[in-house]
Amino acid sequence: MPGERDMDCTNAARGVWLVKVPKYLSNIWDKSPSDMQVGKMQITKTPGTKPNVTFSLNPEAAKFAKNEKTVTDYKLAISSVSAQSLVVFSQTVPNQSSDSVIPETSKLSLEGRVVQRTEFRPVGDVTYMNLKKEQILKAAQPTRMVQQLDKIVNNYKPVADHKHNVDYQKQKKAEGKKMREGKEKVMDMLFQAFEKHQYYNIKDLVGITQQPVAYLKEILKDVCNYSHKNPHKNMWELKPEYRHYNKESE
Repeated sequence: MPGERDMDCTNAARGVWLVKVPKYLSNIWDKSPSDMQVGKMQITKTPGTKPNVTFSLNPEAAKFAKNEKTVTDYKLAISSVSAQSLVVFSQTVPNQSSDSVIPETSKLSLEGRVVQRTEFRPVGDVTYMNLKKEQILKAAQPTRMVQQLDKIVNNYKPVADHKHNVDYQKQKKAEGKKMREGKEKVMDMLFQAFEKHQYYNIKDLVGITQQPVAYLKEILKDVCNYSHKNPHKNMWELKPEYRHYNKESE
């Protein structure tokens, strides 16, 4: 019984051809049914010259593989392998789901010795030139392209705005509704307010006058002093020349 490392050399004396085919042609052969004739090879021998070998692809095979645009006629370029010693091996993988009593092992076979090396070369007709043109254009296309959108895409629409943006927009909207009053009218409102209390913060004064913060601060700098120390830190008080209350009210 041969061991696992033995090789079947029954076909060692058989001559085989090593053929290089285009990738799209090999894909057509792989997708074609096993019982379909994928093409015909013709060998024409003329005394004193090398054999002329051509191959014609079966159009039905191309249709079955859903590849209508392909070259059907090829010429095989034959080259010598006298300077090399090439052989072809095959390996049979056992069926792991087999219920056989004797477990099967992989089998390595020598299928033959390479006597000719050939290469499939498409005939340079109009079909072949169009096919190559499509391949070049497809390869030149960038992987990322700019696309103009004619409608809103939900994937790019923000689901929510940031809280600080929302607060800023509310504040901006509220201040935009406040119309600037004349300086004298604002000063009158300030004097009336300071008759009731001696110190105010900026928030309270904005609520009383309903004026934009920046505009109100400009007027306050003219008639008020800003306190930086406790107990009235960050509050405004009328300058002495504008005060109308007496010492007892102080």
